[in-house]
Amino acid sequence: MALPLVIIAGPTAVGKSDFAIELAKRINGEIISADSMQVYKGMDIGSAKVMPEEMQGIKHYLIDILDPKDEFSVAVFKDYAQKAIKEITDNGKIPIVAGGTGFYIQALLYDIDFSESIGENPEYRSFLLKEYKEKGADYLFDKLREVDPETAGIIHKNDEKRVVRALEFYHETGKPISVHNKEQYDKKSNYNFAYFVLNDYRETIYKKIDARVDIMAEKGLVSEVERLKAAGMTITDVSMQGLGYKEILLYLNGEISLDEAIYRIKRDSRHFAKRQITWFKRERDVIWLNKYEFDYDVDKLMEYTCGVLKDKSII
Repeated sequence: MALPLVIIAGPTAVGKSDFAIELAKRINGEIISADSMQVYKGMDIGSAKVMPEEMQGIKHYLIDILDPKDEFSVAVFKDYAQKAIKEITDNGKIPIVAGGTGFYIQALLYDIDFSESIGENPEYRSFLLKEYKEKGADYLFDKLREVDPETAGIIHKNDEKRVVRALEFYHETGKPISVHNKEQYDKKSNYNFAYFVLNDYRETIYKKIDARVDIMAEKGLVSEVERLKAAGMTITDVSMQGLGYKEILLYLNGEISLDEAIYRIKRDSRHFAKRQITWFKRERDVIWLNKYEFDYDVDKLMEYTCGVLKDKSII
């Protein structure tokens, strides 16, 4: 029998965490974070992490489980999330995956094989990393655009790991990694799932992003990054590639002003939200929850969402 699974996805700053907590309270659920930054201890402000006092008694998984020096990948996420789903369902509760990393959600939902060994060539990877450092992100990203425009359309040029991986895969296999991923994506899910995407007017999301970044700055984002830097973290660490962290590191290293760092965080977060929406539009079996269509009424949203879950025999 297929295990039940509820997914709450959507662009950054749309309100996924609060929505997932409210839903969990109503359906006896527990939450698995699908966020590539909230897994890291001590990275609270920049990741807009759900703090214990905000969880309203709902158990959360995959938050504060790794040190910033540790690498977190889609394969690691899938492994942790599968174990969490089993634990939650064994306890008679409903697992709710909440987050904006569509790549992670897709991997979990369809058990996609993102094996690092496929199309692997450490020597060529080292060459690409050298080119990235010497010639810059734009140079490698332009190469990726030429051979795999689809992948280039859904990842950021500064996502060094994924840009290099996609080029390495193409070099070794002769086909774009997006084609491989689509082959995997055509699998059927093993879960009885409902995939919701919480959304709002784009301008509303952008305003929320700007306000959130200002709040992060007020809460002490610079101090948080200073502590991480003092602990030995550098721009080359995967955790420091996250939005908000790399920009403040550049400021602390004297490369840009604080005003410029804040401007870049806002700008790049808006671009990220746009890419997230593009990703979710490509996903199949997605149920869009446009908040304005429910008059921004939480009870109306919950009533509709729970109705879908009942229709699918998830609750």
